[in-house]
Amino acid sequence: MEMVKEQIKENKMGTMPMTKLILSMSLPAIFSMTIQAMYNVVDSIFIGQYDINGLTAMSFAFPLQMLIIAVSVGTAVGVNSLVSRKLGEKDYKSADSAATHGLFTCVFSYLIFLVLGLFLSSPFMKAYTSNQAIVEYGIQYLSVVLCFSLFVIVQVMIEKTLQATGNMIFPMLFQLTGAVVNIILDPVLIFGIGFIPSMGVMGAAIATVFGQFCAMVFAIIVLFCKKHEVNISFKNFRLSPTMLKKIYAVGLPSVIMQSIGSIMIIGLNAILSVNESYVTVLGIYYKLQSFVFMPCFGLNQGVMPILGYNYGARNKKRLYSALKHGIIIAIIIMSIGTALMWLIPDSLISMFGGTQSIMSVGTFAFRIISICFIPAAAGILFTTLFQAVGKGIRSLLMSFCRQIVLILPVAYFLSSVVGLWSVWLAFPIAEAFSLMLAISFFINLVKGDFKKLG
Repeated sequence: MEMVKEQIKENKMGTMPMTKLILSMSLPAIFSMTIQAMYNVVDSIFIGQYDINGLTAMSFAFPLQMLIIAVSVGTAVGVNSLVSRKLGEKDYKSADSAATHGLFTCVFSYLIFLVLGLFLSSPFMKAYTSNQAIVEYGIQYLSVVLCFSLFVIVQVMIEKTLQATGNMIFPMLFQLTGAVVNIILDPVLIFGIGFIPSMGVMGAAIATVFGQFCAMVFAIIVLFCKKHEVNISFKNFRLSPTMLKKIYAVGLPSVIMQSIGSIMIIGLNAILSVNESYVTVLGIYYKLQSFVFMPCFGLNQGVMPILGYNYGARNKKRLYSALKHGIIIAIIIMSIGTALMWLIPDSLISMFGGTQSIMSVGTFAFRIISICFIPAAAGILFTTLFQAVGKGIRSLLMSFCRQIVLILPVAYFLSSVVGLWSVWLAFPIAEAFSLMLAISFFINLVKGDFKKLG
């Protein structure tokens, strides 16, 4: 097997012109992530039209839903980084082992959310509000998406594994499958049609997990029935603590880094819970900002294996080129998002059927928060670089400083001293400091590890 792989022509990540390479690897992921953002927004739009209490409930529930993605994507990032580096080193046996261990870790991740879904949904919602309608909607939604989270966990792991080999088309199709199924089922299950009764928020949750199930089945079929640069096999498989350690050396910091986002929203919801309109606006913002950030995350999916491959191949010139081109493209994406948030915030909010209070709060909030988009573009690409070269702790420190050390204390201080409206200023303040930290980490790498590259 190893001899056969040695005869495979040089991977395109080490030879193709950089702009063409990044676009070829990122555009499918950008497209699929944009579709992913769309079906998250569609859920909220339909629920907002069904019952505004349901929309508020989903805003409260959003951090735990984010936590599923944080654990699944974070762990898969560890696998992606390790597989791409081993392919760059031409160590195909280790790449195969890393991919197989990655799929095995899905069981560990799922058990966490099964427990949360069974025992935490109710106390979590009751901790925020005494509004019984909001509590019941939240419990319905969380119970379903947490207890059936295995589908998305497996799907994400297979996506990241294939992306590590430079295959971006199938991961795009997996996400597209889940999104299309969810978008079709949302109005049917939320409002009811024919013999299918109206299920409201529960219907939105069922549509979400069924879409994830379809995407997972598609991913499994492709993984085991198509030829890839890595081969997953559980025949004679033995769990290797060393391999798990290598995966989680990048994966665990990535899990924690992305989980910090959930903690941040939980904290912000607690600060804003004195006024449910503010909580609803925060929830709407996070749904809409995914149209801006998801394409950047799709860009990351294309750039990360390029960075990891060329770091493993000790090609400093291509490593720097991938980072530079990635930052430029990310800034373009974020500039478009900023313009939309400033020019048509009221039109964006009205899609969710918000009240006049929500419209008033949201218009101001969107304009202030979006100031952070452009500096976030560079910060996101630096984070990707640190993960790709096995320096996941630096990404963790950036995220921790931005979302816990800075944004929550600043938001609390501003809400207490200036007023609730000023909480939104915490976003651009935190992002500016985070970018400065990222630049200092990058300079340290340039003077250290990167000096050893060719």
